[in-house]
Amino acid sequence: MTREREQLWQKHITAWQASGLSGMVYCKQQSLTYCRFVYWRKKLASVASDGPAPSGFSRVASASRLEAVDGLTVSLPGGVSITGLHAGNIELLGAVLRQL
Repeated sequence: MTREREQLWQKHITAWQASGLSGMVYCKQQSLTYCRFVYWRKKLASVASDGPAPSGFSRVASASRLEAVDGLTVSLPGGVSITGLHAGNIELLGAVLRQL
């Protein structure tokens, strides 16, 4: 991978993260190919972690009693956390994850 191309895509990934937009919407606004965007997002994530790309699975850990009262927390790769999930709003989680 050329350094210039890596830097260009890193700028796009950083701008996308700051935008709050879904990847698809960001790519449309920037006239980028979504599949290429996903490729570089994964590639740069694996370079940053100095390991293989994430498998797509999330780590599950038990919460303390106090945390359990506040609901479920889902931590996604890239530092995004969704907190306060419970049976009444679990469909919202599905909608959010479909946008990522």
